[in-house]
Amino acid sequence: MKTLRLRDGKERSLLRHHPWIFESAIAKGGGDAGETVRVESATGQFLGWAAVSPQSKIRARVWSFDEKQRIDAAFLIANIVRAIDARAGFGIESDGLRLIHGESDGLPGLIVDRYGDTLVAQFLACGVERFKDVIADALMVHTGAARLYERSDASSRELDGLQPVTGWLRNASGSEGTALEIREHGWRLRLDVAEGHKTGFYLDQRDSRKRFADYARRRKFQRVLNTYCYTGGFTVAALSGGAAHVTSIDSSGPAIAKARENVELNGFDLARTEFMDADVNASLRKFIDAGQSFDAIVLDPPKFAPTVAHAERAARAYKDINRLALKLLLPGGVLFTYSCSGGISADLFHKIVASAGIDAGVDGYIVERMGAAPDHPMTLNFPEGEYLKGLVVVKK
Repeated sequence: MKTLRLRDGKERSLLRHHPWIFESAIAKGGGDAGETVRVESATGQFLGWAAVSPQSKIRARVWSFDEKQRIDAAFLIANIVRAIDARAGFGIESDGLRLIHGESDGLPGLIVDRYGDTLVAQFLACGVERFKDVIADALMVHTGAARLYERSDASSRELDGLQPVTGWLRNASGSEGTALEIREHGWRLRLDVAEGHKTGFYLDQRDSRKRFADYARRRKFQRVLNTYCYTGGFTVAALSGGAAHVTSIDSSGPAIAKARENVELNGFDLARTEFMDADVNASLRKFIDAGQSFDAIVLDPPKFAPTVAHAERAARAYKDINRLALKLLLPGGVLFTYSCSGGISADLFHKIVASAGIDAGVDGYIVERMGAAPDHPMTLNFPEGEYLKGLVVVKK
């Protein structure tokens, strides 16, 4: 068994059961891509069993902190079953949900989403890549799913030195294709697992969409602006809550087409909507120049800061769009604003939005803090799992 020996003092995070080992923490040792190695402190104390990623700054990811644990097929299957069983108690109101959320479920680098009878998996680190066949077989057996599609094309996979891979892994049915439909809070939503962001849909915003529909129903929104709308989840939510009109903006033509399709699928009149294939920032400025205003705005931008190193530049981008949105909101209007950047903490995001309010010359009540749906868990020992942060702000 190969060994990683850490530098003196670098064992503290592992003693707190944090699963990441950075390149800079290692004094000597290594392994092949995906190989499981023994991790020791500078004094030889056992710290964990970890999978090596030779080209990543996160040089190893810990499978287990138990010295007696064998890292084999039985270990992986047990963690998969545990993750699936946990979701059964989360009360998910959808047949689209996340079954496995990487480190939070003890399977570093593995993402698995379920859309009805179809699973979509992302193998984003060398360790789970090495066990791909074992994992794929276990998923089919323990979920009862009909088929499994691979979407290992995220940029984080490339950081591990792995090439993008997409396609059917198990029980492909060519006649059915990759276009699917799920139900969420009574809505029908279509997606394509071979296209778009993540595994084809933003399951993490499920609870936020429901809350937005609740606000629309209670506050009787007249004019709603949904920016970075993607396939229109928040648009459908607003319309289902009774919003009179929703303007939806995204810079992706195919996403806009899918958003329009989802509105029609749920029986809403397209006359209550406007879809814009346009840049969000430029559109917000044009709305201000034209004297337009809205009584509800959703800001759900892409990841501006994938790491802490990008935080300063991202903070400026988040501040600018929030400043513009707060200017466009009517007094008493509601802003649902988010950051999905791992490099932006919840505290920093609050400060960014507050600074945007100062620059816009407005104040507002923070009435709720939002996060990812419970099937995207953050654990006690892995705070990085809290990647999605949101605030609900009512403008004074």
